[in-house]
Amino acid sequence: YFGVFPFVFGFIANTAPQGVEIMTDIDKYLSFVINMFIAFGLAFETPVAVILLVKFGILSVVQLRGARRYVIVGAFIVGAVFTPPDAISQTLLALPLWLLYEIGIIAASRMSPLVKEPSPDPLDS
Repeated sequence: YFGVFPFVFGFIANTAPQGVEIMTDIDKYLSFVINMFIAFGLAFETPVAVILLVKFGILSVVQLRGARRYVIVGAFIVGAVFTPPDAISQTLLALPLWLLYEIGIIAASRMSPLVKEPSPDPLDS
């Protein structure tokens, strides 16, 4: 809240035309703040989702690394959908979402067991 909202509110206040007084509607303000909280709350669950996908074998770390470019585009699309129509708030949601995805990949690669070569069975000789 204290990191993103001052930038977003400052940007919105500075885009108002000169001589126009900003009058906020409490209903629209609360709706805006709640939507932003939900969007950022879901974004910060990304590492947990990535780790669970790898842990349950749904995706591998290699697949997640290969999907990186699609995740970056998807993060900006999510930022465009869940934030007001300005580039600053979109970027302030998309960049942490992408970084959290990368953190999830790093954590999943450290938590996933290493693939070992099968040891030769002495009975097969």
